[in-house]
Amino acid sequence: MTPQTDSDCLFCKIVAGEVPSDRVAETERSIAFRDISPAAPVHVLVVPRRHEPTVGALAAASGDDLTDVFRLAARVAEQEGVAEAHRLVVNTGRGAGQTVFHAHVHVLGGTTFTEGRMV
Repeated sequence: MTPQTDSDCLFCKIVAGEVPSDRVAETERSIAFRDISPAAPVHVLVVPRRHEPTVGALAAASGDDLTDVFRLAARVAEQEGVAEAHRLVVNTGRGAGQTVFHAHVHVLGGTTFTEGRMV
């Protein structure tokens, strides 16, 4: 695994332990922590330790890191008791609502979602 970080990136700082977070799980390649502005009763972010700006960029750079993010997301859903009913959300680009340009997946659960409303 090639360590790649961005010194200005909030999630890189969280990964490094420079910014506190409520970590719920981690692997050698990824970490999971609670979102500070939750959109659902369960709202956990899963981020690769490797800095890539989007999930697409992560897929191109390291399929192993991408796979690990989704495996950890599944583990978090199980751990949080929402494995049978949750959403995985990925925002790519400002127009889609991405505010931190470090690849990440939102694990959302603990509520009933409808088809017309994403969160």
